[in-house]
Order: sequence, then structure tokens, then C-alpha cells
Amino acid sequence: MGVLVDVVDYDATVARVIAAAEQRRPFILTALAVHGLMTGVSDRRHNARLNAFDMVVPDGQPVRWALNLLHEARLREWVSGPELTLRVLRRAAEQQLPVYLYGSTARTVGRLVTTLTRTVPALRIAGAEPSRFRDAEPGEYARIAKRIDASGARLVLVGLGCPRQESFVHAMRPLLAMPLLAVGAAFDYHAGLLSYAPRWMQRGGLAWLWRLVLEPRRLWRRYLVLGPRYLVRLSAQKVGLWEPSVPAPSHRPVEPAPV
Repeated sequence: MGVLVDVVDYDATVARVIAAAEQRRPFILTALAVHGLMTGVSDRRHNARLNAFDMVVPDGQPVRWALNLLHEARLREWVSGPELTLRVLRRAAEQQLPVYLYGSTARTVGRLVTTLTRTVPALRIAGAEPSRFRDAEPGEYARIAKRIDASGARLVLVGLGCPRQESFVHAMRPLLAMPLLAVGAAFDYHAGLLSYAPRWMQRGGLAWLWRLVLEPRRLWRRYLVLGPRYLVRLSAQKVGLWEPSVPAPSHRPVEPAPV
């Protein structure tokens, strides 16, 4: 639908992230479910930013189905943000690569640090910083990058919610020679604030329904409005009634930028 999503599995994704961390080079990744994908479809400038990412992984069964339906990708699994986070952190611990956590609230980040320390004992957390929930001030991105760099981190996990987190890591890419992963609700899941949908619901593409039941007031528009739009566009593209344009990648910084 005009957003460039990589045909990858967990192993390939983790390998590329860890390689970038070891080689100390810029690398940005996001895990896009239907909501994240539709933010690109509905906003051409954001679409161009997404297409500038080093990797966009298919998060959720509906995105995996779409890749298989439209492009015969033959993907056997999707790449869940929370699960990807855990696998990356385990590999980072094995390779002794310190990690920086950025985003969410101070309460969530505090709980996340506690949980990760228990779950991945060998993990080195170089620093943790909550979101400010506002637009960045002049020069603030450079100051954040300096703090992250000074911490000794080799990898950054970002949990700001979609599309703020994608805008953040896109703007930070020129400032940090390390991977930045936009992992969305992974912070809340691993902090114990969200519960996973049953596996049968995930496999049936119904994880969205689980989230909607848990947070109806916050998520009703995401799932009851964007979901049908996704299906309509997907169907139209499949039968040839609509052909999306693919915006060229844009490396221009986001204005106003979220922090």
C-alpha cells in the first residue's frame, strides 16, 4: 500500500540489528502493525519517512497476510514488537552490548528496568529516560543523542507510540551511530502493564480485538475506523482497482519533532 515492509523473520531481523550495533553504524527499525501501516498510507510525508527506514518489519498477522497475498512473500510468521525486543535484548546480553531505553512514562520505564533485569540477568542497561510528551526544543535532539552516546549504549529501544516513535528515531538517525528500534507497546508488555492476547487470537488475526476490549476508549478509532480502511485498500490493490504510489525515502527531519 505504498509502505515498504521487509519480508523478514525474527532471525534475520535480530541478525541485522546486532550487526549494526557491533559495527557502530546508524540503523533504524520499526515494527508496523495495521495502525502503523495506515499512518503511512494516510500521510504521504510520514510514508516517505517510513520508506527511509533501514528495516520495517511486519508486526501482526494481518500485515503478514497482506505481504503473502499481494507479493507471495511466503512468510510463515510475523515479527511482533514485544517478542523482537526480547530476542534482541538476549542477543545484546550475549554480545555484551549495553542498551538504552527511551520513552513512555517514568513509572513504566522503572518497571521495565526491573523486569528486564530479572528476565535477562546478563543485560547491561546503560540508561533509561522517559518521554517528555511534547515537541522538542531547539537543539534538544542533539542533547538527547549526547546523553545516549555518553552512556556507552550500543543500542536504543524507543517506546513512544505510533507515529511519534517513528518520527523520533527517523530524526535521531543522523545523530547516533547505533541501532534505534521503535518497538511501541513492548515497553508496556514487558513492564507488566499489558497482557498478551491468547495465541489462538494472535494466529487468527484477532489480537486487535483483545486490545480493543482492554482499552476501548483509547483504541476504538484505531481498530474500528482504520481496520476497515485497511481491508478496503488491501482488497482494491489485490484486484487491481487501486495501485498505490510509493513515495521516495525522505531523510528530512521531522517538524515539530516529538520527545
